[in-house]
Parts: sequence; C-alpha cells; structure tokens
Amino acid sequence: MIVTLDDATSAIYSIFLVEEEGTASSFRGLAEVIGQHGLFSSFDTDRGSHYFSTPKAGGPVDKQQPTQVGRALAELSIEHIPSYSPEARGRMERVFGTLQQRLPPLLRLHGITTIAAANRYLAETYRPEHNARFAVAATEQGSPFVPFAASLRDILCIKHERVVGRDNCVRYDGRVLQIPEQRHRRHFVKVTVQVHEYPDGTIALFHGPRRLAEYTAEGTPIGEENQTQSAA
Repeated sequence: MIVTLDDATSAIYSIFLVEEEGTASSFRGLAEVIGQHGLFSSFDTDRGSHYFSTPKAGGPVDKQQPTQVGRALAELSIEHIPSYSPEARGRMERVFGTLQQRLPPLLRLHGITTIAAANRYLAETYRPEHNARFAVAATEQGSPFVPFAASLRDILCIKHERVVGRDNCVRYDGRVLQIPEQRHRRHFVKVTVQVHEYPDGTIALFHGPRRLAEYTAEGTPIGEENQTQSAA
C-alpha cells in the first residue's frame, strides 16, 4: 500500500495498492498529489533504494547520486528528506497501523477482492471518510501547495542517456529503437539522446527539448496520430 499524507494535518492525499513498491509506484503517488493539489515544498520518505542511494547499509544516504525519484523531485524543486528520526518513522507506523486495522474488514464487508476494485474504493470512499475522521487542522492558515501547470509526464518517468548507433538506432533495455527521419535532421548517428520510459511502459526519445519518436513498451514505433494523442 502506497500512502502520501500531509505531515501537518495527517490528511491522506493519495492511497492505493500495487503488486510491488518501487519507482513506478512513487511516481504514481506524486502524480496524484501534484495533479490534484499542486506542488509542495518537501517530501519526507524512508530510505528505500528507489528513494535514495545508500552506500553503506543503515548509513547516511548519498544525495550526490540521486535515484530516478530523487532526480524528478529535484526537477520539481521539491526538497527530498530522508527519514532518520524515530518520530518520523513512528508517524507513518501509526498511520499504517490504523489502515491495517480498518481496511481488511471494510474490504471484506464490501466484497472487494481485486486490486483494481480496492483502489476505486480507497480513492472514492475510504480516503474522504478517513480524512473526515482523522485529519486535524493545520496550526497555520493557508495552502501548502503551489499551482503547477506544466506536464508531469516527462518529469515523473525514468530517464537515461544513450548514444545513437551507426544504424540510427538506440539500444535500450534489450530493445532496438529506430529513429525516424526528422524534418530538421536526417540522422542522429553518434548523438547523445535521452530516453524517457513512462510508467505505462511506453518510451520516447528526446534530443534536447525535441521529441524524436515514441514507442510501445515492446519497442514498436507509435504512429504520428497516436504520438500526438499520447503527448497531449
């Protein structure tokens, strides 16, 4: 269960179940919160490997080697705070203790047996009821969020650089991505491009700010019509 909540009020902003916690689930939680409310100033997380690089087990994190999540937070100018204190860990443990006590009987009561159905219930029913009962008023007035109008898709994704081969193709994670001929340039041989892998598995290639092409998770080029829809 992935939960994002307000440290000041204990209000839950995002809650959902996934098969496995990792980078994709972290991006999803961030996208839900920022998409609904806007940007916030800081993000306090545990020191899991998808959040921080930790050279020595149990030791301090290395912020000079950001993970994909750390890189995305830096792009959004959100301070990423690793949880060291027992107080910070205790707050989350209390929240999860409440959820573990309340959710299993509620899901059984409603006959919910799949992750998809559970996530609909969590978003539409449980979260509003939980916040109404457990959230408290902040000590200071005003909103902690700042409006965010840009696209999150090309920030909350996995990014890697690759050098284009002599065949004008990019090798990425076992796939060969052919770059189509561009109006402004015939080929990109030996040029460094950036690969964006999105949470839904699709991939895009960028040269600077220019999107060169987009592909399915299997590496099949997406046509211009579908590419325009995907980028909208």
